[in-house]
Amino acid sequence: MIDDARITDKSAVTRVVFMAGKLYYDLLAELEKNPNPEIALVRLEQYYPLPGAELKAIADEYPNAEFVWAQDEPENQGAWPFFIIETNKLGPREVRLVARTAAASPATGSAKRHATEQADLIRRALY
Repeated sequence: MIDDARITDKSAVTRVVFMAGKLYYDLLAELEKNPNPEIALVRLEQYYPLPGAELKAIADEYPNAEFVWAQDEPENQGAWPFFIIETNKLGPREVRLVARTAAASPATGSAKRHATEQADLIRRALY
């Protein structure tokens, strides 16, 4: 787990976006263009075994935030199915998913469509 070093007042954060992989850099680039101290980005660098205690410790530092899991993959693929099983480690707060719609294929096969979907994914994760 890598917490967001940009955040100075964790009680002011209204959304914590958990994610892994390249999506972190896309979301960070957007926040660098349009800073928002109310959004924290927390990277998960290890899926299994999930560092549950560390995950809960970081989540507890954001008492006023909603939790979001964001992923590039469609909602029926990627880490989400595993992560949602493990979210009981976060306590009573639920985690909302931001992902592409469920699909049989992990990729659209069209660079233009992928770019459009990626822009929408970033918008839904951050705004």
